[in-house]
Amino acid sequence: MTAETANFDSWIGKTESLREILTINPMIGMAATLERSDLRLGNGSILPPLWHWLYFLAPAPRSTLAEDGHPNRGDFLPPIDLPRRMWGGSRFQFNFSLRVNEVVERKSEILSIKFKEGRSGQLAFVTVRHTLISEQGEALNEEHDIVYRDNPGADASKPQPLAAPTQFDYSKNVTPDPVLLFRYSALTFNGHRIHYDREYVTKVEGYPGLIVHGPLLATLLVELLREKLPKYSIGAFEFKAVHPIFDLNDFMVCGLNPDTDGKVELWIQNHEGSLCMKASAIVSNGIPKSKSA
Repeated sequence: MTAETANFDSWIGKTESLREILTINPMIGMAATLERSDLRLGNGSILPPLWHWLYFLAPAPRSTLAEDGHPNRGDFLPPIDLPRRMWGGSRFQFNFSLRVNEVVERKSEILSIKFKEGRSGQLAFVTVRHTLISEQGEALNEEHDIVYRDNPGADASKPQPLAAPTQFDYSKNVTPDPVLLFRYSALTFNGHRIHYDREYVTKVEGYPGLIVHGPLLATLLVELLREKLPKYSIGAFEFKAVHPIFDLNDFMVCGLNPDTDGKVELWIQNHEGSLCMKASAIVSNGIPKSKSA
């Protein structure tokens, strides 16, 4: 255990519980944002995978926000003194579907806090487990990896991007216009300025353009899977952010058909063919098999 980790040891095991009714209006907004006009939404409609991010938002007062638009740390999440915060990835287990107008409780627990030194400076990794519980029991389990990092120095080396796979069974081109990013920020009450404030993201954080939300990218992967392989049900899903996607160019959401074990490989690549997010899912009840199987 490093000295930095020891300073936050008391935060490991900290819990939080929120309770909410899964009202229909956020789903209507998400369906419009994702061009899902085929969804018939009403009382008792199934919540698509990852759409639970529309709920349990716990909005912070504007006076308590940091410069980047995030709530100040030190309430549930530890007060790690690193300026940049990113969604590193998540792992999910889907036990059964949630439905519109259900009363659902989300129990959260901090599982681990780790520090390391990266190319651009110090990094901190916080893993939080979320469990969503309805009247039927534990519907969904998620482990969420949050990455905190220092501002990179002028001489910091940039990692070389990885090449995305060149073969896929299905894909979709996405144009990340500012309206898409704004709508997703609004639906998830995400005040992080890197997604909508071009002057901030370019002049303060030094990125070339607005950054597409990691959860939005993950949602697009799952939506692609549901669109192209509608006979499958998703039992598990995980993703990891590899390289940022900016609103300056289109990107591709890609996937392979399931292998013999029901595993699906998915990824997102930018306009240069670089890997930006990698993911996998475990599915069942489908017919197609991957070309690579």
